[in-house]
Amino acid sequence: MIVLKATQEKVLSVLQSVAGIVERRHTLPILANVLIRKTGSNLQLTTSDLEIQIRTTADLGGDSGNFTTTVGARKLIDILRTMPTDQTVSLESSASKLILKGGKSKFTLQTLPAEDFPLVQEAPSFGPVFSVPQKTLKDLLNQVSFAMAVHDIRYYLNGILFVAEGKQLSLVATDGHRLAFANATLDVEVPRQEVILPRKTVLEMQRLLSDKEGAIEMQFASNQAKFSFDGMEFVTKLVEGKFPDYNRVIPKNHKNTVTLGRAPLLASLQRTAILTSEKFKGVRLNIEPGTLRVASNNAEQEEAVDELDIDYGGDAIEIGFNVTYLIDALANMDQDMVKMELADSNSSALFTIPENSTFKYVVMPMRI
Repeated sequence: MIVLKATQEKVLSVLQSVAGIVERRHTLPILANVLIRKTGSNLQLTTSDLEIQIRTTADLGGDSGNFTTTVGARKLIDILRTMPTDQTVSLESSASKLILKGGKSKFTLQTLPAEDFPLVQEAPSFGPVFSVPQKTLKDLLNQVSFAMAVHDIRYYLNGILFVAEGKQLSLVATDGHRLAFANATLDVEVPRQEVILPRKTVLEMQRLLSDKEGAIEMQFASNQAKFSFDGMEFVTKLVEGKFPDYNRVIPKNHKNTVTLGRAPLLASLQRTAILTSEKFKGVRLNIEPGTLRVASNNAEQEEAVDELDIDYGGDAIEIGFNVTYLIDALANMDQDMVKMELADSNSSALFTIPENSTFKYVVMPMRI
C-alpha cells in the first residue's frame, strides 16, 4: 500500500511539525518513532515523549485504506532533507518495513508495531475552551520565556505560569533572580485557571506557533493542557507545585523613574558586558540627574565606562545588576522606549514599556 505520495517539501514540513519532541536516544526505542495512521485518505502523524503528545492530520496523497505503523522519525527526516524540495516522494508498506522512494533513491526502513506506541492518556475532563490569535500567544511566550529557570531544584520554576481569568490571559516566568510578566486580553470571559507549563512544552510551542492570524484554542485540566491550532493537537503534562506569588514580587510606587531609548541602553550594556568577568557578570549603573553611567571591570583590572544622557531629576542611585539579565529583557522587546523604576540600591528594579501595562520585568540587584 502507498501510504503517502507528495512533494518532499510537503512531507518534510508535516513531519517536522511533530518531530520536535522526539529524543534521539530513549529508554523506550519506540518513542524515537512517529506513529503513522491512515484512515481512508486521511493521514494522522503522532509523536510522544510520555509527557507531551503532538498529533497532526494531513492530506499527503497515496492509496485510500486503513493502515497503522511506526517508523524512526529523525531517520525519515534526515533522509528527506537530502532530497530536492520539488521531488515527489512516496512511502510504501511492505511486510514489516516501509519503503521510501524519491527519484532514483530507495530506502527500506524497519518499523515497530503501532499497538506498542504509548499514547498519552488524556485527562477525563478539561475546563472551558478559549482562544487567542497564534501571534498573540507567540509574542507573550517570547516576552517571558527567557526568564524561566533551567534545571532548578524548585521544579515549578522550570516553566511558565499561565493564568486565565475574566478576559485576561497572563504569563509569568521567574528563576528566582528576575521575573517577567506579560498579558493579553481574551475575547471571552473565562473562570480563573492557573497552570504551569513545562519548559520543554514552552520551547516546542514557540517553535510551532506562527505569526499568522489563525487562532489557537486552549483548555486546561488539573494535570494537563491541550492546545489546537493549524490542524494540530498538542497535549502536555503540567508541572505540579505552587508558583510564587508574582504580585508580591512586582514593585509598586518606586519613586525614581527614568524613560530612555531601549536600543541605546542595550548597546551600552552589550559594550560594558565585554569587560565583565566570566563568572561574575556584574555591571554598575550610576543614575543621577541628566546622566546614566554604566561601568564594569574584571579580574585583569580592565574597566569599561559608558555614559548615556537621560531626562532624569530624581535621587542619585548606584546599583549593580547581572548584565545578562538586563540584556535578555531588552533584546526580547521591540519597543523604542523603556521605563526603569528604582527605589534605592538594595531594592529590585522594574522595567516596563511607557504607556503600556501589559509587560513588566523585575530584576534583583547584585552587590558589586
